[in-house]
Amino acid sequence: MDLNERQLKAVNQLEGALLIIAGAGSGKTRVITYRIARMLEKGIPQSAILALTFTNKAAREMESRVKELMGKNFHGNILTRLTVSTFHAFGVKILREEIETLGYRKNFSIYDSTDKIELIKESLRECKLYGEKTNLKKMEAIFSNVKTGLSRWGDPGADSLWEKAYDEYQHSLKVYNALDFDDLLTLPIELFESHPEILEKYRKRYRYILVDEFQDTSFIQYRLLKLLANPEGGKSNICVVGDDDQSIYSWRGANYENLFLFEKDFPGLTEIKLEQNYRSTTTILEAANGLISHNLSRKGKTLWSGNGEGKPIAVYYPASERNEAAFIAETIRKTRFREQGSFDDFGVLVRTNGQFDNIEEAFLAENIPYRVSGGMSFFERKEIRDILSYLRVIANHNDDVNLLRIINTPRRGIGKASIHNAAELAKKNNSSLYDALYRMGSIKEPELIESQQKETPIEEFLDIIHGARDEFFSAGNLSTKVKDLVDKIDYWGYLVNEYSKDEKKAHWKYANIEYLIRMIEGWESDPDNLDRGLYAYLNRISLITRTDGEETERDEAHGRNRHTGKVNLMTIHASKGLEFPVVFIAGAEEGIIPHEKSISSLSDMENLAALEEERRLFYVAITRARDKLIITSCQKRDSFSEASSERSPSPFLAEIPPHLIESSETEETEVKQEDAEVIFAQMLERLK
Repeated sequence: MDLNERQLKAVNQLEGALLIIAGAGSGKTRVITYRIARMLEKGIPQSAILALTFTNKAAREMESRVKELMGKNFHGNILTRLTVSTFHAFGVKILREEIETLGYRKNFSIYDSTDKIELIKESLRECKLYGEKTNLKKMEAIFSNVKTGLSRWGDPGADSLWEKAYDEYQHSLKVYNALDFDDLLTLPIELFESHPEILEKYRKRYRYILVDEFQDTSFIQYRLLKLLANPEGGKSNICVVGDDDQSIYSWRGANYENLFLFEKDFPGLTEIKLEQNYRSTTTILEAANGLISHNLSRKGKTLWSGNGEGKPIAVYYPASERNEAAFIAETIRKTRFREQGSFDDFGVLVRTNGQFDNIEEAFLAENIPYRVSGGMSFFERKEIRDILSYLRVIANHNDDVNLLRIINTPRRGIGKASIHNAAELAKKNNSSLYDALYRMGSIKEPELIESQQKETPIEEFLDIIHGARDEFFSAGNLSTKVKDLVDKIDYWGYLVNEYSKDEKKAHWKYANIEYLIRMIEGWESDPDNLDRGLYAYLNRISLITRTDGEETERDEAHGRNRHTGKVNLMTIHASKGLEFPVVFIAGAEEGIIPHEKSISSLSDMENLAALEEERRLFYVAITRARDKLIITSCQKRDSFSEASSERSPSPFLAEIPPHLIESSETEETEVKQEDAEVIFAQMLERLK
């Protein structure tokens, strides 16, 4: 096995309780999969092993790696009786076998969030507690906290007023033979605690338990694990793998203190620290170590690497977020060209979704393909998709998909029956929906022609598209035409009507549209842009933001497929578990990292806990980088039409040892002479 000394120790110790503190990039998934393989090699039955993780993707990856190892060693053993699962899927597995004991029928339904909120609303109405101003999402959170034991009725945030509705909700679930997501964990616990014989059956079945990402377990998940592992019974074969320094999900119930609880509940455990990082350079790890050492509530460890010192961490202070975005895009373009790399070598990490917009705009300007993770792309927002759908139908009235999106947006009274009739007519004539609507709008009963005083809703819609086609394909600025179209369809009025109880949201969505128009205006003013028409703009949007499979190009020199791919634009939360040769951390400013909303808690203790989680989040961002880390901190930042405000660098930057940082007040925009010579030499080489 290609394992270091500590990894090998973790793989070979199969009996007893084991706590593996696995630092970032230390090969924890490798350890878990090799550990399972070693168990099977030692003759432990597949059915006796339970491996738990947090996402279906992680579970599939773990199972796939184990199968690959076993295929090599045991001639393709299929491993059909090995349980590799998420916590919730494991709960379902138990309940499918045992739920009748709790008075449910076996064919229970599982309610998603939408179903749950509808039932909460129904329960509130039944108890005469529902009103127009009731915040159902807030009620969902209250019910969830009470059910999972995070709150009790009468606690702050769990007013006893709602207890009757909660009881009604629980009763309704039972009547409907339905479970919500929390039940998938709470009911197995109820089952185990009320029926010891059932608990004993599962303890005997799953004699070896492994848990990945243990720092992300919640209070209720830990209770379930503790019941199964039975520390009071003596010998518990349970291995948990985690890193308290990467605990960044408290907002969804994760409790990194479970690491300390585990030590308390399993006093004879063995602890192994994996501190050798296989991902990053020494410089990046020293920066991460220096930062996280400021957290008080943590298990001490120091990451180290054999990958060499590497490049210094570059910190730039652009004048504004637009300059920041332009710098990131230009640096990616130059670096990829100079090093003949791939777009997916780059990860651009942000703290909030609101930071995506300028960066997306800059990527579009530089023709850089990208994917967005952990948040909604600017071009996926409903209001932006609505306007782009209008533009696409204007450009091509046979685009049925986009036509259906806008036919009643804003609402204009075209009923489902009319749309159904148009679809039937289109099918009969083998035509587009637009042509069918045109037929329906132009064919009138003779006796109604003279008396009809105004257009039908269908005719109004068709007139908008017809008029816009004439306008958009005449001379003039595209941005001005888009603005006129937004005014003509009264999209602002539509937003006001849709969000009558949240005018701030209506303003925010309209500001997004104004931002889109400014983006088009910037694109038009680019002197290198020779075609400023509607088709050119739509093609540009489609090519840059498309979500189909990635392109590959053959790298003959290395004899492998290299992904030209897309730049990875994502929130820091979404980046956990990933790595990139080059990482940008954008917006390292006070108020963003740490985020002002996350450190404005009610008490000093809560504030300290929130600040430490924000520091862990920055630590996660730093440790995504393999070779090069670039951090940007704007001197000023604004939001849409709001005035620019002075910004201060993130206080976390001061916690990185200064000798590791190479700072610059302004960013370079020109290619250096030596870079130009390298690029030119590479071009000549490719022409040979």
